[in-house]
Amino acid sequence: MQETPYLKGRSDLIEIIRKIPFLQSYSDTQLLDILALSKMRKFAPGDLITREGEYDSWLYIILSGEVMITSRGTPVAQITETGATIGEMAIVDGEARSASANAVTETTSLAIDMSVTDRMDAAGREKFDAVYFRLLSKILVNRLRKTTHELLQARENIKELTDAILLQQAGEKR
Repeated sequence: MQETPYLKGRSDLIEIIRKIPFLQSYSDTQLLDILALSKMRKFAPGDLITREGEYDSWLYIILSGEVMITSRGTPVAQITETGATIGEMAIVDGEARSASANAVTETTSLAIDMSVTDRMDAAGREKFDAVYFRLLSKILVNRLRKTTHELLQARENIKELTDAILLQQAGEKR
């Protein structure tokens, strides 16, 4: 993995991260606040991004590349879209990572250090939380919409398969 220093003051990156759908409505000041807590991380194919069962405070936004998500060694998702996130569940509930993430291709991410709140005073934490919870809610809403779509598709597929089996069984009885 290659990593930059924190991106504090990097206004040249605002237009790049503004292309991420859930960040489009943020002001330049809010985006600079997010960048100040962030590093760019580049992973080679096969590199581990997060390990299931471990605790860490990083939220990853995929800027390019492909990532395989596995749970107990079983592939559960392949991330290929720019702006997809890794690690939001562990950030929200403080639990260990529920899955591992590995780069499939060269992958670049914006890694946001969420532990910074531990070092803030009350006023700074309140300002950060306003941006942070808005960010997480948008991520989770996008994830829920995608999961709902996949669930509906799976139900339709099950119904089609069940109907096909019933038709086949009815034909065999004749």
